[in-house]
Amino acid sequence: MSSTLSLPTLQGTLQTYALTGKPLARPTAAVKFNRIAYSAAHVVADPLAAVDPWLQSTVDWDATMAYRRHLWSLGLGVAEAMDTAQRGMGLDWPTSLDLIRRSLDAARDYPGASVASGCGTDHLDIDAVKSVDDVIRGYEEQMEAIEAMGGKLIIMASRALARVARSPADYERVYDRVLRQARQPVVLHWLGEMFDPSLAGYWGSADVDEAMATALGVIAANPGKVDGIKISLLDKDKEIAMRRRLPPGVRMYTGDDFNYAEMIAGDGFGNEITHGRSDALLGIFDAIAPAASAALGELTQGNTEKFHAILGPTVPLSRHIFAAPTRFYKTGVVFMAWLNGHQSHFTMVGGQQSARSAQHFAELFRLADAAQLLEQPELAVRRMRTLMALHGVE
Repeated sequence: MSSTLSLPTLQGTLQTYALTGKPLARPTAAVKFNRIAYSAAHVVADPLAAVDPWLQSTVDWDATMAYRRHLWSLGLGVAEAMDTAQRGMGLDWPTSLDLIRRSLDAARDYPGASVASGCGTDHLDIDAVKSVDDVIRGYEEQMEAIEAMGGKLIIMASRALARVARSPADYERVYDRVLRQARQPVVLHWLGEMFDPSLAGYWGSADVDEAMATALGVIAANPGKVDGIKISLLDKDKEIAMRRRLPPGVRMYTGDDFNYAEMIAGDGFGNEITHGRSDALLGIFDAIAPAASAALGELTQGNTEKFHAILGPTVPLSRHIFAAPTRFYKTGVVFMAWLNGHQSHFTMVGGQQSARSAQHFAELFRLADAAQLLEQPELAVRRMRTLMALHGVE
């Protein structure tokens, strides 16, 4: 089969493209990483479900769980029921809780497999939320359900809290109450407005430095209750500034899908190991799992140059997938899973396969090839031709 195909350019013309890369060798599973690395995993929709995809979600559980097994087999942890899984963006709370339960059950078959699960307030009718007490009750309901299954919590940012909070003190009250009740140390998640516009001004201020001070104050006031914080602000300087101010032993989980390679490698600042580098909790690790695993294995063995040589070419791909409007990044993640044969179709919860243009997909294909992330090149070419035909490109 020919590895040449016709693809649209960003200028709206057609261009003949020939594959240049070859798939990365599968990483050695035995290597244990010296960073904690969670992949925020996507869900696979059921393309044959008789539903209106913009209004209802039906999950293909077999394919969804198979992808989690793929991630665990590469040594990556799974951050479950997060925004990559379209949590609160098509995936409702009852389905999210079922997803968490299934992942926790499946992880038992993989010694050392890690799962951390998103805990939020998305089950609340946001128009009925009138006070921070309503938000606290919302968090408590989800905490109780997840912890009853033995799950570790990722405390997700709350749209309801962003709507009703009137000051940083309201955030402090909610998080203090939630953290005091947690059975084990949690991961906090600060999701920037580029990912979710309804979270603008989180932590009580539109000024990032002021918001950061509030978040740091919450962490300091609850010693032993916070494993780490994931920030998704796409600003490496803010991440570095915050990780240097974290209490000893509290980890920075990079959520920077633009600069993750250098954030994970670290800058060697200070004596406390968690202050000079970031661990990872990334949506892009879903799409680049083989490269992420191979690179982390090299870093663990002290091969920093090889780490960057493997992970560096994935960064342009990630920046393209997460390009504005950033909230549509899930489309690129699922597209990669389809190209690489991890699912039989390109159908998404909420119909979000339509959220990006033909030009966007074409450029994503080129960048994936350059990063050696087309795991089955012939299949990828065949599927790309199918997608292009649907856009009128024969």
